[in-house]
Amino acid sequence: MKYLRIGTEYYKVVQMPDLNEELSKTIIPWNKQTIIDDHDRDFLKSIKKYEGFINIPSHVDYKQEVKGFYNKYKALNHTIQDGVDETQIPNTISFLHHIFGEQILLGLDYLSILWHYPTQVLPILCLVSTERETGKTTFLNWLKLVFDENMTINKVQDLRSKFNSDWSEKLIIGIEEVMFNSREDSEKIKYLSTAVSFKTEAKGKDKVESHFFGKLVLCSNHETDFVVTDRGEVRYWVRKIPVLKNANPNFIRDLKNEVDGFVSFLNTRSIQHEKSSRMWFTASQLWTEALDKLINGSRQLLEKELIILLQDKFDDFEEEEIKLTYGDLLTELKESNIRITRSDLKRIIEGSWGLSTKNSSYFFYFKLHSPSSKSPWIKQSEARKGRFITFEKEFVNSLLKS
Repeated sequence: MKYLRIGTEYYKVVQMPDLNEELSKTIIPWNKQTIIDDHDRDFLKSIKKYEGFINIPSHVDYKQEVKGFYNKYKALNHTIQDGVDETQIPNTISFLHHIFGEQILLGLDYLSILWHYPTQVLPILCLVSTERETGKTTFLNWLKLVFDENMTINKVQDLRSKFNSDWSEKLIIGIEEVMFNSREDSEKIKYLSTAVSFKTEAKGKDKVESHFFGKLVLCSNHETDFVVTDRGEVRYWVRKIPVLKNANPNFIRDLKNEVDGFVSFLNTRSIQHEKSSRMWFTASQLWTEALDKLINGSRQLLEKELIILLQDKFDDFEEEEIKLTYGDLLTELKESNIRITRSDLKRIIEGSWGLSTKNSSYFFYFKLHSPSSKSPWIKQSEARKGRFITFEKEFVNSLLKS
């Protein structure tokens, strides 16, 4: 099949070489008149016609055509063999032990679910280490060998771009050098991990809403603060990756030679952990010390955000002390797009700072927009009653120095 008509547009099927001169089937837009010039007008009648594109992932029962639509999901060309076990793919199994450590069965189940149930929601897999030569990038490159064009490796800025067609329809979205230092970035990642639909946008084209089944794999050199998360969060599976021992310069080639064997192994492997949550695994199954470090690091980041909010209030209202309830703080932090639980706020203020609450009347300071005055804002206060904390300016300023 050399040409296709999908909807009202024409495409040509080509074998495109990569850097290693290996060929991969690709369809590229082709001009109708060029087809007529190269052949003749009657040739158009022989071109296979489809109603449009569709994107349905499958590895064990793949269909290029689905009810008159052309499936954009890439067919994998691996050679599936019967009877392949772990002993026949020693380099791959050794590498996966390195990545997943004591959670190797969870890791193999994660990969088995990707293979058998590609639309299943899975946790955000995070590989972290401050050290180099750990194999984090090698793991992404290996996944690319297994899932071919159905995986993409991106940078953080690619996720921030409004043009997302290069990753929004992929099975695996690998992201290198992750450092999401804003709550907005972190919330987007969490949203993507459980989204079932997403709007894809390419340059020069309208947004198109379609099914989303992407799985996120994050790699970072920052172990404690690469993403902002809260205690009780169940979407992250964080693994600290040690340095590779006896690094083999030809390791990725050795892994590539075992890809057919590995997918054959996955094809018949039984999943050991039953589905127990929306993300298949339970929070207790995915817990690691690395996750605890991330949560504690996020708490420190939230503490800094709280200090900055209080300092801004001191600067705005020129007061030496300000009284606020937990409800006041949660509201103002939310307005600044900073999400934090009351319990974590209490741990910071009462646990770390040693402050206490008092139930009485207090003055709450706020600003009103006033376009008629010389200043766009008017400082206001109102009497309130509740269990408040007294924040002294000198004490809050000292927190950043400690």
